[in-house]
Amino acid sequence: MLVDSFSVAGKADTTDYKTSKFVYNNTEVEMKDGHAVVTPTHKELEIRISQHAPKTGLMLVGFGGSNGSTLLGGLLANQHNITWERKDGVCNPNFFGSMIESSTVRLGTTHAGEDVYAPFRSLVPFVDPKNPDQFMLGGWDINNDNMYAAMQKAAVLDVTLQHKLRPYMENITPMPSVFDINFVAANQEDRANNVITAEYAKEMLGEEVDTTGRRWYVEVIKAQMRKFKEENNLEKIVVLWTANTECFAPHHRGRQHHRGRAPRLPQGRREEQAHRPLQPLRHRRHRGEGHLHQRLPPEHPRPRRHRVRRPQPLHDRRRRLQVWPDQDEVCPHRLPRLLGHQAHLHRLLQPPRQQRRPQPLLPRPVPQQGDHQGQRRDIVASNDILYKRPGEIEKPDHCIVIKYLKYVGDSKRAMDEYTSEIFMRGKNTIVLHNTCEDSLLAAPIIMDMALCGEMLGRLQIREPNGEWENFHPVMNTISFFCKAPRVPDQTPIINALPAQRACLENILRCVAGLPIETNMRLENRVMPMMRERGSLKE
Repeated sequence: MLVDSFSVAGKADTTDYKTSKFVYNNTEVEMKDGHAVVTPTHKELEIRISQHAPKTGLMLVGFGGSNGSTLLGGLLANQHNITWERKDGVCNPNFFGSMIESSTVRLGTTHAGEDVYAPFRSLVPFVDPKNPDQFMLGGWDINNDNMYAAMQKAAVLDVTLQHKLRPYMENITPMPSVFDINFVAANQEDRANNVITAEYAKEMLGEEVDTTGRRWYVEVIKAQMRKFKEENNLEKIVVLWTANTECFAPHHRGRQHHRGRAPRLPQGRREEQAHRPLQPLRHRRHRGEGHLHQRLPPEHPRPRRHRVRRPQPLHDRRRRLQVWPDQDEVCPHRLPRLLGHQAHLHRLLQPPRQQRRPQPLLPRPVPQQGDHQGQRRDIVASNDILYKRPGEIEKPDHCIVIKYLKYVGDSKRAMDEYTSEIFMRGKNTIVLHNTCEDSLLAAPIIMDMALCGEMLGRLQIREPNGEWENFHPVMNTISFFCKAPRVPDQTPIINALPAQRACLENILRCVAGLPIETNMRLENRVMPMMRERGSLKE
């Protein structure tokens, strides 16, 4: 049974906040002489979320690419209920692939034993992507094609739908973007006709700018964001990365992740430091501009191949929200010995010319143990029965190879091979061939990350009679959407999909006043409870 909405008996919410009390049950383990002493803990907490879902703008870096044009087209089709025809009939717009818009959560069971479900979005007040007055898109791209032309070039959506979207999209153009040929494919230079120049900076800032270094780019980007926010009367902005950066940048100790040096680095001209150190600066609070950055969750859903350790950003001190994905595979169950992945995909205007530097796409083994960002140890470390070899930490062989084939277009071909050890040292190999329409998979995930990021900015928690505080600004709460989530220092990385989804769902269940889902279902398994419900026939 599916219901559209629900209320919790005995729970009274105000017009400003949805508030709940719950008990967080956990266990603390202390090791004494090789023996584990487990102590159950119980902490009473209060959690609340603002009932007001603000008018939000999602700004995409790489707005004119396949992901940006596909998301914009799909969003407009849903907002204006645009239908289109194909040879198999009339198609209606949907948000399939979005956890927020297309999945459900279990509320409980009726007295007759029937499960009752509700839409995921009914747990807390999310921004409504179907409402054009509440959610809209914008962003940057190095090419000045309007979004209708970008959609045609991407060749993802059906042609009949593209024609119907033309009046909505042909007047939308991306904002000029930062462009550095050292960090993208060489053939991108031919299409880079929409880049930030000194003349454009003077127009945006109202004064001449010193173009030494890269700091002036930051000031222009901030001005663009202010303009987008003011012109569209927005209350919040979410910035999300979906551009193509194919650069293998080696790690230089002290250059990328020294927190104190970050504000000075953009003035330098070192080739390898240009990209990473700008990231913590994008969200710094500058005098008079806290209103712009204070509620700006930056997110990066597109897999990026800069193999560099991230700096622990300035967000930790200034309370900005962020989430960092990366590209690494998750170990399966059993005892994986080999994880091989080869993908054939078409990246818009990528080859035939390759990059000017030889580093771009290298087969990547599992990162070393010192690489905090790439560790796959949550599964390995959880089972010493399988992963146990004297004197070293076991991890599977792991290799990813990506090839660009123009003919496949948006339908990416992925070949995966998983070899595991099974009973009595036998071997089990699973070979998968997957054809997926890449941007149609990515677009709803991009939207979900933006909606969840905005929602987390309104979520607060406290102990009874304590001060309300936000969740940690590094949003590992929504790691479900990331291949390898960024986490706060000294905290474990969780890669298991069920655990990631359960984390997000259970936090929102607590806000809604629902108990945490344990899946024990004792009412269907314990005889006294079955008699009480009348489901036991004796």
